[in-house]
Amino acid sequence: MTIDYQVTVNELSFDLSACKGQLPGDFIQPELHIESANPQIMALAGKLSQGKSSVCQQVRAFYDYIGNTLVYTYNGANWGAQAALGPMGADCTEYTDLLVALSRAQHIPARYFEGLLYLDNATSSLARIEHAWPDVYLPEAGWVALDPTLGRALVNRDTYFAHYTPDHIIVTMGVNPSVLRGGDYWTHLYWPGNSTTIQVTGNWQINLVDHAGQTSAE
Repeated sequence: MTIDYQVTVNELSFDLSACKGQLPGDFIQPELHIESANPQIMALAGKLSQGKSSVCQQVRAFYDYIGNTLVYTYNGANWGAQAALGPMGADCTEYTDLLVALSRAQHIPARYFEGLLYLDNATSSLARIEHAWPDVYLPEAGWVALDPTLGRALVNRDTYFAHYTPDHIIVTMGVNPSVLRGGDYWTHLYWPGNSTTIQVTGNWQINLVDHAGQTSAE
């Protein structure tokens, strides 16, 4: 079966010049793969936050640490934030897990997204078309997009911080959507009932339609 559809993807940039004010109390709890209450995660978040005068500076410190420290290795799974600190490598899921966990450890709201990524010659070696990335709630700016996976190289660092580039297509929010009962849209779906497992396979192709950010995917 082939499904064709067309979506419009907008580019968003965020002004972080103020970055003062209250933070909401949502999206700050630990969960599976987002071990923000883990002592190692909490200690690292506290260390990276030292001397930072604003939430924006804290999050940028988390973002830079991940880009400077993690080694990208595609694993086809989600090992979680704590595992990202180990020697086994990480891909977009762990890059996102760790950014979200470090933020939540400092009571900064952060969310996890899965979706599709339009890849061109400049980005094809940096990630896969099935992609994960976070956003973080920053004072005055609201929910701000980040992509620590694509921003791991210094030359791309500023491009993917507080900037939603028009190549990310959201499919779902949340690392553990309850409707999928622990599965995800790229590997396994679990049908309610007698533990039936549905294996999802397919080849995604995203084609740029025009310069207004409109893309088609199948």
